[in-house]
Amino acid sequence: MDIRSAQLFQHLASSLNFSKTSEQLYVSPSTLTRIIQRLEDDLGVQLFSRDNRSVRLTPAGVRFQQFVKKYLEDWHQLQVDLALTSDELQGQLRLFCTVTASYSHLPDILDKFRLLCPKAEIQLTTGDAAAALEKVKNDEADVALAVYPPHLPLNIAFASIAKLPLQLIAPTIPCKTNDLLALNPIPWHEIPMIVPDHGPARARLDQWLKTAGFSPLVVAKVEGHEAMVSMVALGSGVAIAPDAVVQNSPVRERVRAVQLDYQFEPFELGICMQSKRLHEPLMRAFWQVAADKKPFEPDIHR
Repeated sequence: MDIRSAQLFQHLASSLNFSKTSEQLYVSPSTLTRIIQRLEDDLGVQLFSRDNRSVRLTPAGVRFQQFVKKYLEDWHQLQVDLALTSDELQGQLRLFCTVTASYSHLPDILDKFRLLCPKAEIQLTTGDAAAALEKVKNDEADVALAVYPPHLPLNIAFASIAKLPLQLIAPTIPCKTNDLLALNPIPWHEIPMIVPDHGPARARLDQWLKTAGFSPLVVAKVEGHEAMVSMVALGSGVAIAPDAVVQNSPVRERVRAVQLDYQFEPFELGICMQSKRLHEPLMRAFWQVAADKKPFEPDIHR
């Protein structure tokens, strides 16, 4: 079993979704299926129980998952140990962030990091912002660009790198949503609303709804701000979204900000990693570059 196969298995064991693992780890579904089948053939057992509706780990798969987790941890530790004996830091760094952050904030960080650690291998996975902390906690990512949560786990180090204003957006095309927004007063309870399923954005939306005193007409629950902006652009309703996502969206000309007598609390974007890993040379180097801080000074107390 090679490292790549182990990483693919570990991700699939967590996601239990072949399509999601294929997309996030940049491998074709057929290749992923072939790798899992090869692992099962080598072990002589079935690792996943799958049908048309679900994927589940078998008892053997659960046991193998424990083995692979230890195997990958040992591999990362070996990279760290070898890096300590080298003149230049090297090894693999698994990053997780949203699609928007991958071209709005990450490039500047990586440009500086590569100057400091030219031999480091970067593995980037993109996905929903609300999943970032879980990726780090579950050791599916070494470092994530994440929004500061209401309750930061004690074992997670966080350093702020930017403030992201939020706005309520609506479509620019003629549609029922705009007809309702043109009324005075605005019948908010009748306006179609696209909402995040969970995470910091949902918490801020719920706070506004509580302050405004109405129950929303929810037409869709969506993971990922980029998808929410796209749905608004299609005329499906209104949604809350970070300004950075709107400005970097390919459909930004098809959405507009709705003026409110309310200001959403901005997102605090930052980098996060497990506190216990701050001593690792490669992790510490990335922390210093991204947060522009001295080592061993994580913002774990607020």
